[in-house]
Amino acid sequence: MTGFTVDRKFSSKAYLGMELLRFTTAGSVDDGKSTLIGRLLYDSKSIFEDQLDAVKRATVQRGGEHINLALFTDGLRAEREQGITIDVAYRYFATPLRKFIIADTPGHIQYTRNMVTGASTANAAIILIDARNGVIEQTHRHAYLASLLGIPHIIVCINKMDLVDFRQDVFETIKKDFSSFATRVFPVRDLHFIPISALLGDNVVSISTKMDWYNEGALLHVLETIPINQDHDLVNQRFPVQYVIRPETVEHHDYRGYAGRVAGGMFHPGDKVMVFPVGLKTEISSIDAFKGSLDVAYPPMSVTLTLKDDIDISRGDLIAGIDRQPKNTNEINALICWMNPKPMQVNGKYAVKHATKDVRCLVKDIDYVLNINTLKEDKQNKKVGMNDIARVQLKTINPLFYDPYTQNRITGSLILIDELTNETVAAGMIL
Repeated sequence: MTGFTVDRKFSSKAYLGMELLRFTTAGSVDDGKSTLIGRLLYDSKSIFEDQLDAVKRATVQRGGEHINLALFTDGLRAEREQGITIDVAYRYFATPLRKFIIADTPGHIQYTRNMVTGASTANAAIILIDARNGVIEQTHRHAYLASLLGIPHIIVCINKMDLVDFRQDVFETIKKDFSSFATRVFPVRDLHFIPISALLGDNVVSISTKMDWYNEGALLHVLETIPINQDHDLVNQRFPVQYVIRPETVEHHDYRGYAGRVAGGMFHPGDKVMVFPVGLKTEISSIDAFKGSLDVAYPPMSVTLTLKDDIDISRGDLIAGIDRQPKNTNEINALICWMNPKPMQVNGKYAVKHATKDVRCLVKDIDYVLNINTLKEDKQNKKVGMNDIARVQLKTINPLFYDPYTQNRITGSLILIDELTNETVAAGMIL
């Protein structure tokens, strides 16, 4: 199993307290996604010795001249044989400044669902472009999906610069083409461009001496320094209740706490809050964690809240701020990515998982299916098959208390489950 090595410069305690950055990779076939991740792991010394030896042996067997860094991530046999990425591969590593989770996602159209899965929790997306080919249709597709999933930081890596003689004009042309597309199609919050050679390591972990015209930092430096503190919704208080804690011990005979992970806003003892769906107001008495009481809780902390009043609260309920309340309806408009070979059925019934709440729903209508090639909305197409992205109307048995996905990726997302097979059939973003 690929893992990470904790540098001796920081202790395990310091490592546990480090900021975590999740990022995903996207690009066309042979753009070098797996090679880039392999280079990141290799040059940052995050590879185990036995893994390195195994990859060296596999490279020699395949007649390669350079160590095949892609083999560090392409774990499936079919991936190694075809030289493509099929499944989402998660890899972990750390530097003295930050720890990372990488989602290496496929570039093929038929694996759109895999890309959506890997990108759904990412803070940043690395979009690779082959310097020889420039911005192509697949680049537009991946950039659009990254925007659709609300990824706040986009890093465009123009790879294989060694094959275009490290020319600045090639880099600048691609940068201009991508920027022109991005500003027309989706709002750009934080966009970076880096010329790299994943195969040779230029501008991946260390600054390249072959591109002295570029001075904005290597990829690892950008990953270590992009600000992610504001990626969470820190304004609207949202706390989905996951579990009710009743110890019923002599020491804590009357203790009743509500455990969960903060999905939005900042909570303090004394805050006035409202509990949904009952709609009753109360006050936070304390915020408890493993090591004791806290003065504040914010995303994505896992804590237990105790309340001033005894209210009937159970898993799936939501504790939220009084001033900024969530939306409330059982008529949901959502963009969904369908993940099942069996097509979505209009009037079909599915189970919905929204944060910690489980309800049932009916598919009322399919507004359109997104043409993943042209990014056009096909309103005549009412058939949603595997890997399709569509806008649908859902009617839930009980109301959902939610925020738009663009505001909060936790309270604004849901998954659909086939009740007969218990398979997850779709991931959705509430509009």
